[in-house]
Amino acid sequence: MPVQLNHTIVWCRDKKRSSAFLVRILGCPRALPFHHFLVVQLANNVSLDFTEKSGPISVQHYAFLVEESEFDATFSRIRDEGLTYWADPLKSCPNEINHNDGGRGVYFEDLDGHVLEVITRPYGGG
Repeated sequence: MPVQLNHTIVWCRDKKRSSAFLVRILGCPRALPFHHFLVVQLANNVSLDFTEKSGPISVQHYAFLVEESEFDATFSRIRDEGLTYWADPLKSCPNEINHNDGGRGVYFEDLDGHVLEVITRPYGGG
């Protein structure tokens, strides 16, 4: 079997609140408990396993590939939540989206400061 990403841990202050935020923004099925995690299953069989920690949380970056039509719905939810968004990871282009590789992309932060990205084309795919 070729190497595949199966899951990753998302450290957060409140796993119920943080996983619910991601589910709401991305339109994913609700998070399910597994041991001490709340698991958000993505369409490609990769899961984000939310777990709580106290103290500083190292900011991570998570990028999600979506269809063009799903980008519209996701971007609408980002704006409806009143979230700040950027066209780039350096946050130098606020309130803009990008059109890299002939697609569309946007960056925003989750409740713990993780930088989330939604794109419609993989990098190098245009």
